[in-house]
Order: sequence, then structure tokens, then C-alpha cells
Amino acid sequence: MNKIDSNFSIVPKLLQQDPLLAKKLAHTFATQERSLIIDKPFRRGKTNSLSLMYFRLTPLCNLRCVMCGQRGDKGILKGAFAAEEAKKIVPLETYKRLVDEIKHKKPTIYLWGGEPFLYPDLFPLVDYMMEAGLVVSVNTNGTTLAQNAERIVRQKWHALFVSLDGFEETNDKIRGEGSYRHVVEGFEAINREKERQGSHLPHMGIVTTVSNLNYRDLYRLAEAAQNFKLSWHIFNLGTYTDDAIVEKQRAFMKEKLDTDIRCLPAFATGHNDGIDGQECYDVLSRIHAMKSDHPIITVPALEPDKIDTYYHDLEVPVRTHCTVPWSQANIDYNGNVHFCADYPDYVLGNIKEKPFLEIFNGERAQRFRNTLKESPDGMFPGCLRCYQNMLCGKKVKGF
Repeated sequence: MNKIDSNFSIVPKLLQQDPLLAKKLAHTFATQERSLIIDKPFRRGKTNSLSLMYFRLTPLCNLRCVMCGQRGDKGILKGAFAAEEAKKIVPLETYKRLVDEIKHKKPTIYLWGGEPFLYPDLFPLVDYMMEAGLVVSVNTNGTTLAQNAERIVRQKWHALFVSLDGFEETNDKIRGEGSYRHVVEGFEAINREKERQGSHLPHMGIVTTVSNLNYRDLYRLAEAAQNFKLSWHIFNLGTYTDDAIVEKQRAFMKEKLDTDIRCLPAFATGHNDGIDGQECYDVLSRIHAMKSDHPIITVPALEPDKIDTYYHDLEVPVRTHCTVPWSQANIDYNGNVHFCADYPDYVLGNIKEKPFLEIFNGERAQRFRNTLKESPDGMFPGCLRCYQNMLCGKKVKGF
């Protein structure tokens, strides 16, 4: 494992298998870069760039992964509250209007949840987005892939990001009994349908969240994954915080943006505690050194001696100057628009009430961007281990 590991390692394989899809993804990367060169420095809180849109389609999920900020040990979307929130989901027709509004900007689409297969109109929504010429990826726990395999392949979905957090017994302790087997059966069903229908779509990949519950078992998962016919395997070092950072974020957001927070505390799980940085690095190095038929990516890619810092010195930044608000947006299950996928406390507006592009450059959006730009290191106190910042932030020298 080294610093050159990045999302771009996916592109060469896509160029061979699907040049048109690779071209569209290159447009996404170029749009993000343009936002940094033009929009962020010169447009005073506004932007003309839209590279990526996340849609959290539902607060509901059929698993209870222990580290999850939504449904896990300290999650904020559980039980009766989640069931009540599910009554607020955005209807298909509203999403269609949004797609019509933004399709000329050609953002890549990322659908997630909860579990997106619990959104009642998932298939017609993906269909409509793809017919509009957009690249669509779906992040799923994979437990219902087998029963939906024929339709997914027939509709030629572009990409599936599937969560697995270890080999069978480790994964099931984290994600729920039987979840590993359901995912493997889903991969097998998709691959059978791809062969039967003569299709290379969808591209499939695993996303693994590293924690103190699984880091010693990651190699066994990476070995098993060689049989799944994947296009990538991403090891996410995890989103972690602590009570001191939460309180700093709480005070900052109240003072600067007049906003109360409730989401960040869900990531103070303690599942970073006790991780041996050197041992974790050794495991990941073995994984990156294995002969693999798909790219293996670590987010963030760090120097060997910095993994301990990542997990145990949470106030030390490894990425700074968040760029997300200048080219990305998140649509929540209730229609709220915000910039931060995991910390949707500051609401820009709602697509049920206003056109998205009006919200995206509205007064609240401008205020957020300007506050972020003026903040120390170009980020808020709670951004220190945010996954979006790990992907899109500026690498700190030495890390």
C-alpha cells in the first residue's frame, strides 16, 4: 500500500470494458477539478460545477451494522423513529423533475440509504436516470441482490457498491447473521445473469469499513473476493470521532451557521480503539501485494507510520480543505439538500419546495461555502475523519 493508490486506478479497466462509461467518469473528475480551479477561488460562494450527487433514498435498512452512524450502536435512525421518517420519502415524480433539471450537467449519481432496495420505486428511478444519460451507481448491503439479479442485469445498471466487512464469521458479527452468505449468493446470481444475457454490466465492487472488529481478518476477505468477478475492492479506514471533537463541532456550527448538530455523535463509536497501526498496515500491504484481478484501493492512502495517527490521534488532520460543496450535493430521503453525506445537519433547502439548482447556489449554500473557505485548514472541526473529505480533501504533507 502506498500514496499512489487512488480512485483513478479503476479507470484503466473501465476503459477496456466500457469506453463510454469511462469517458463519463472522466467528465466527473474533470468537473471536480474545474470547480477547484474556477468556482472555489472566483465565484464568491457560488459554483457552476456539479460532478457528483448522492441520494439517500430511505432511512430504512434490513441490517443493524454495529458501527453504522444510522442504524448501529449509536445510530440516529433506528426503530419507530426511522419508521416514522420513512413516511417522508421523496416520491418518484419529484425525483424525475430533479433529473430533468440537472441532466445537462451530467453528474455521476450515487444511490444509497439505509438500504436503497427498500425504496419502493428504485428500479424505475434508476431507469429514468440512465435514460437521461447519467452514470448511476447503487450502494447496497447486497442481501437482496440474488432475487433482483435478472432485472438488474437486464436494465444494464452501471455499478454496484456492496458492503462486506470481513470473511463470513467476522462479517456476520458486524452486519448480522447470514449477511455474508446472502452477498455471495447475490454476486453469484449477478454473474450468472451477466453470462446468460451476454452483458458486462453492472460493474461490481466491495466496500469494506476497517474497524477494531475486523482489521486482522481483512486478508481472508480479500482472498475470497478474488472469486467474485469484481471491478474494485475499496478499504475505507472508517469515519471516527470522539466526544471532544463533537463538542467543538457543536459550538462551531451554532456560532458560525446557527445550526444544532445531531449526526456527528453517532460516529463516536470507539470502534477505532485498540487498532494496532503497524499490524493494520501490514495486513493492508499484504492485500495490495496479492495478485488480484481487480484494483484494490485504500481510502485514505496513508504513509505506514500514519495509520496509528489516523485511529488514535483523531484531532490530527490527514486531509484538509474540503472541496465537496463546490461540485457535489446530497439529497436526503425527505428531500432536504445538504453538502455533507454523513452529517446532514445544515439544510440548504428542499427539492419538494424549490428547484434544486436554485437551492444549490442559494443564500444558505453560499453561506456554508464561504464559512468553510474561511475556516482554519478549510474545514470544520467535525471534518477530521469524514469519508468525503478523505476522498476529496487536500493531503497533509507527510501523510
